[in-house]
Amino acid sequence: MASTSTTVSVSSSSTIIDSKAPRQQAAMPQCVTLPTLPPPPVATQNRPQQSRSSWKTAAYCRRIARNVMAMATGESQVMATATVDAPTYSTTESTTELPEIVKTVQEAWDKLEDKYAVTSLAVAGVVALWGSAGMISAIDRLPLVPGVLEVVGIGYSGWFAYKNLVFKPDREALLKKVKDTYNDILGSS
Repeated sequence: MASTSTTVSVSSSSTIIDSKAPRQQAAMPQCVTLPTLPPPPVATQNRPQQSRSSWKTAAYCRRIARNVMAMATGESQVMATATVDAPTYSTTESTTELPEIVKTVQEAWDKLEDKYAVTSLAVAGVVALWGSAGMISAIDRLPLVPGVLEVVGIGYSGWFAYKNLVFKPDREALLKKVKDTYNDILGSS
C-alpha cells in the first residue's frame, strides 16, 4: 500500500475564518450635509411697501397694549389720537364689574381660616384628576377593554333608566333622594 501525503494549508485571511467579505481599510466617511438656508429677507423701513392692513393691526395692538398698561398702573384710560390710517374707536370711562361668582369665591376665600389645607386639597385634586386621566387613556389603549366597558356602561344606563326613570313613583323617589343629598351637602335652607 502506498502512502500519499496531502498537505493542508490554513490561510490567515479573515475570509476563510469568518466567511465574511474582507474589510476595507479606507472607508469613506458617511457625513450628511444639509443645504444651507437662504439669508433672511432684508426688511425695508419704507411704510408704503408694508401692507396697509398689517399696519392697522399693529397700531390697534399697540393701542390695546397702552390701555392694558394704563389699567394696570391705575392711570385714567385715555385713547391716543387716531391717525388717518388707524381705525377709530370711541371708549367711555367705565369701571369693570367682576362677575358675581368671582365675588362669591373671593368672599369664601377670605372667610377661610386654613388656606394651606384648602390649597393642598386643590393641588391633590388636580394631581388625582391628571392621574386618573392617564389611567383611563392607558386602559383605553388595551385591545378589548374599551368595547367591554362600553357594553357595561350601556347596560348599566339601561338598567338605571328602567329602575329609576320609567315609572312615576320611582322618578319621584329619585328626585327626593337627589334633593335630600343636595341639602345635606349645602345645608338646609
